[in-house]
Amino acid sequence: MNDSLKTLLIIAFLILIVWNLGAGLYYLLVDKGQSKRTVNALTKRIGLSVLLILIIIVSIKMGWIQPHGIGSNP
Repeated sequence: MNDSLKTLLIIAFLILIVWNLGAGLYYLLVDKGQSKRTVNALTKRIGLSVLLILIIIVSIKMGWIQPHGIGSNP
């Protein structure tokens, strides 16, 4: 898997996470506690966040991505 595809995958996950966070806020304001849409949107956000973290951990362990320190010199 090339670097640009890895980057796009991570960015897609982040966009979905932010989308679900915004949906949760929208449903919170619109539904005023009358439905479970807010809870469902925030649950999806948490699930996506955990999945992204697990994908990153597995990718590091398998050697697909190389972590680097912040401000490290090459």
